[in-house]
Amino acid sequence: TMFCGTTAEPTIKRHTASRRQESLKSMKKVVFVSIGAALLATTSVAAQTTDVVTVIHAGKLLDKPGNPPRGPSTLIIRNGKIAELLSGHQPGPAGATLIDLKDKFVLPGLIDSHVHLDSDAGGNAALIEAVTDSPARAAYRAAGNAKKTLMAGFTTVRNMGDGTGATLALRDAVAAGELPGPRIIDAGRSISTTSGHMDATLSVSEDLHASIGQENLCDGVESCRQAIRKQIRRGVDVIKIATTGGVNSRIGAGLGRQLFDDEVKALVDTAHLYGKKVAVHAHGDDGVNIALAAGADSIEHGTMLTDESIKLFKAAGAYYVPTLSTVNGYLERLAANPNAYPPDVLAKVQWRIGVTGKSLAKAYPAGVKIAFGTDAGVSKHGRNADEFELMVKHGMPASAAIQAATMNAATLLGVEKEVGSLEPGKAADVIAVAGDPITDITTLKSVRFVMKDGRVFKAE
Repeated sequence: TMFCGTTAEPTIKRHTASRRQESLKSMKKVVFVSIGAALLATTSVAAQTTDVVTVIHAGKLLDKPGNPPRGPSTLIIRNGKIAELLSGHQPGPAGATLIDLKDKFVLPGLIDSHVHLDSDAGGNAALIEAVTDSPARAAYRAAGNAKKTLMAGFTTVRNMGDGTGATLALRDAVAAGELPGPRIIDAGRSISTTSGHMDATLSVSEDLHASIGQENLCDGVESCRQAIRKQIRRGVDVIKIATTGGVNSRIGAGLGRQLFDDEVKALVDTAHLYGKKVAVHAHGDDGVNIALAAGADSIEHGTMLTDESIKLFKAAGAYYVPTLSTVNGYLERLAANPNAYPPDVLAKVQWRIGVTGKSLAKAYPAGVKIAFGTDAGVSKHGRNADEFELMVKHGMPASAAIQAATMNAATLLGVEKEVGSLEPGKAADVIAVAGDPITDITTLKSVRFVMKDGRVFKAE
């Protein structure tokens, strides 16, 4: 028994070792076959996957607004990005899609630095809308306005505040390709003091105050810091604050300053701490000047600029966003209904109509940087290009107005590496018009071709 046991044990070990070797060989074969199959599959997919290439033949091409336009030119677009810019009409790679714009003036997609996509109404209608519409209704309205804006040739916008979060969600849906619309830089809810321009409870009875979120209101340094952090927590791209009263808000304190120095500094410093730029709603020069002194990145409206304001703009390197188009919205609503605005708002509306453009006429020749913005929502969505005509009327050359809506606005929004000009590596945001906008700025009111990220959304 001992003998058998002694001789049997090594036999079992040899058989076990042999089986292990066979098993290892088998596993290696499976691994090699699997790797080989994966490589073949990858090679097959790579062979089937080709770049999406589009060639645009332009009659004239404004690749870098501020510079003279080129003559006949060719844009080669690969996978949604500008790949090459060539002189003349070149054939491009074999298999590319050709878009013939030889009879058109081609330029970068336009940028509106100040819109409110979730809003269409003004005056009393806006007050009713604010308390009757659901967040879902606001979201659908924002999506519709986004499409109008894109069809008008504006491929990037900065949304300057809404109360529901509709445009934050829309921003992500557009970026994911789920809905048509411009690239959206969103500010979440705009921030002001209690009883300031962004206090939505001013428009309703006190019984409804509890139902209206007030996380965007601040009073005192710590409160203002917290208000900024709450918007950042929501995932906003930029911060908007109001240092003065507003035309459309129902508050009797007028259009002057409504924040103390330390509150403004707390707001701006906290936003900058988190890497967010600050856009400031301000009409009175006192609110403009304190914002610029605190380091604001842009002033929106800036209706009452003074010589001191101009100096502060240049010292800070901040941008001025005039939003002249608001007057169009006011005039059209009043023409349709003389009682469109409550009396306390109407007085401010009439004042705004009378002074619009005077600050731009002062700022542009002084060398202040201008970025295009309309305040669409107060004015009509889809008619953003009306702003160009007003900018030219109040002293800007057409070429400078176009630069304000492309390269300048891209820099203000922090997306200058992606959009604002037609250069290799940038997004293929391309529009075309039938005339020459440098000689007739009104041609931008009728955009015939719109491409965003290499995808054609409009071709007439």
